Amino acid sequence: MADAVLYEVTDGLATITINRPEAMNALNTEAKVALRDAAQAAAADPAVRAVLLTATGRAFCVGQDLKEHIGTLTADREAGTGQTMSTVSEHYNPLVRALTSMPKPVVAGVNGVAAGAGFGLALAADYRVVADTAAFNTSFAGVALTADSGVSWTLPRVVGPGRAADLLLFPRSVKAQEAFELGIANRLVPEESLASEALSVARALAAGPTVAYAALKESLAYGASHSLSETLDKEDELQSLAGASEDHAIAVQAFIAKEQPKYLGR
Repeated sequence: MADAVLYEVTDGLATITINRPEAMNALNTEAKVALRDAAQAAAADPAVRAVLLTATGRAFCVGQDLKEHIGTLTADREAGTGQTMSTVSEHYNPLVRALTSMPKPVVAGVNGVAAGAGFGLALAADYRVVADTAAFNTSFAGVALTADSGVSWTLPRVVGPGRAADLLLFPRSVKAQEAFELGIANRLVPEESLASEALSVARALAAGPTVAYAALKESLAYGASHSLSETLDKEDELQSLAGASEDHAIAVQAFIAKEQPKYLGR
């Protein structure tokens, strides 16, 4: 992977680290390509059982690198090609699809500001561990753009449609405590504990029943856009898969023996 993004797999956990601290982890083309490729690699790797998405420096990710963007926008207008916003289809969409659809849990360790597409990346994770000094901002309308990186789908499901409209139409900084109260942050921790807490959560998930986690992730996404009757049928289908997993048998045997289960991820 490129230096703008670090990628490492250890003991079933893939750690993806945005590494442009000098630019508050703004997403230039190099970073977007590397993030997309890292997420897709983690999704496809059977050795990966969970993913930790985090960042270096004082920001999580401030979204699109506007310095690069304005240069591309100017060149695009002069050439009349209309390619500037192709980054949505080329980078953001496949990245968010990989994070949200991979059959393994994704943890975001939000160490600082998450704005625009950076907010979108945090929302694409299944669980967010957030430093008490972090903040979130939709930002899009502030630069005369609409939502991308899945925010128009993920944000209403986290905070409700009314609050999502407010945050999108009137962008503002949502501090960590409010983010926790709104459900944006699943776990709020002191800044100095963020790295260790996020890693601990991700490692616990990497050692857990991967098939069950995948089924839970799929059922939550399915239930968000289907009727109760359809969701009950989906739960039936997924429970059959989970019930046939080796991990379920291990869990039952450990329960009877009053021991801690050691899951295999299958």
